[in-house]
Amino acid sequence: MIRIRNKSELVQSGKGRLNRKARRLALESLEAGLNAADPGKIVRSRVLLKNLNIKVDGYSLNLRKFRNVYVIGGGKAGASMAKALNQILGRKITRGLMNVLPSVAGRIGMIELHQASHPTPDESGVRGTLEMLRIVEEAGKRDLIICLISGGGSSLMPLPRDGVTLHDKREITQALLRSGATIDEINAVRKHISDFKGGWLAKKAYPATILNLVLSDVVGDAISSIASGPSAPDPTTFHDAIMILKKYSLWDRTPESIRKLLSEGENGVIPETPKPGDKVFRKVHNIVIGNNRSVTSATCRYLRSVGLNSVILTSTLEGEARHVGVVLSSIAREIERAGDPTSRPAAIVAGGETTVTVTGEGTGGRNQELVLAATPKLAGSNGVVLASLSTDGVDGPTDAAGAIADGDTLAKAARMGLVPEDFLSSNDSYNFFSKLGDLILTGPTGTNVNDITVLVLV
Repeated sequence: MIRIRNKSELVQSGKGRLNRKARRLALESLEAGLNAADPGKIVRSRVLLKNLNIKVDGYSLNLRKFRNVYVIGGGKAGASMAKALNQILGRKITRGLMNVLPSVAGRIGMIELHQASHPTPDESGVRGTLEMLRIVEEAGKRDLIICLISGGGSSLMPLPRDGVTLHDKREITQALLRSGATIDEINAVRKHISDFKGGWLAKKAYPATILNLVLSDVVGDAISSIASGPSAPDPTTFHDAIMILKKYSLWDRTPESIRKLLSEGENGVIPETPKPGDKVFRKVHNIVIGNNRSVTSATCRYLRSVGLNSVILTSTLEGEARHVGVVLSSIAREIERAGDPTSRPAAIVAGGETTVTVTGEGTGGRNQELVLAATPKLAGSNGVVLASLSTDGVDGPTDAAGAIADGDTLAKAARMGLVPEDFLSSNDSYNFFSKLGDLILTGPTGTNVNDITVLVLV
């Protein structure tokens, strides 16, 4: 079970009975959502083995037709997914290697859990990725490759292309993350400087069969974007990657090795990533087995079970975090004043992933910034709480999963001499909520399906 470690402290931090009740319900609903994203449970419930037939949704693969079964992949949920798959297939797995976080490295049956780094890719991750390619390049048309992909896979499975160094790749990725670029835009660049992502895994594995089981951390579940789509056709181009870097005024600051690679690609000197219609994808089965929708649904079910009129606003939330926070606080006021879009006691659930354009020198994450931006607008309300967290337990470059605020948060901050607008302008949401004792702490959860935000009015 995934728990919020400091839940009791966060509840008691609320002033008054209604605020404490709203905090408790909000945090319990977030825990319900987190546990719906448990990777092991998802794999065991979605992947069935009967009479040597692997069945996932509408797909069925007869293991009698395959000489070998290899397991590869990577991501924050990789270890849990591998453990569950090993429980299902056991000795039917010939060999496997997954790039996972150092804390879960080891071995599960025939699957090696190879340690790699996140969010900053490292040389160990490169070595693991190269070993995966050696496995798939030796596979033939009578072999099955089961690829387990989850959020974090882009960083955990690095393999820079044609003269690009790992240092250069890290540099441009960090610049894109700070620029406010969307995950799709970041991935379009990463795919074109990788020798593994953007469909290259499928290209190098052909003519083997690939069963790609995906835990999605991308809004809309586009297979080509999750972990930068190693086994999916890439609809983007070198030209797109260059335009994205220029859009965010990064082209002139992009490392020379990357500018050279992208320019040569745009001019046709080096080949594009594999595109839709390429024959290599005829033997690839991409299946999303878990996503943010399942998490928001579980969160909403819990809130309904405790008597709140609950609505899922969206599971595809995007936009600048501070703007989304203001919108959600305005929804709280509308519920208070007019009973729309639902009447009190009420709850609004939203899932997805916002972005932060970093202009300050502070510390924080998108969920903390979202709640910080809403704090002034919640002021004076009673029994109204907004809480938001990242399902992987790591919000931005911090040890917090997210943050929580209520109608008394602004007054409490004022008593401590804290001005929300000052912290917001410096992107310092972490230190704001740390001083208030309102950071949500889970530690790494072993899963990753975007973010969950709940607005509770009791």
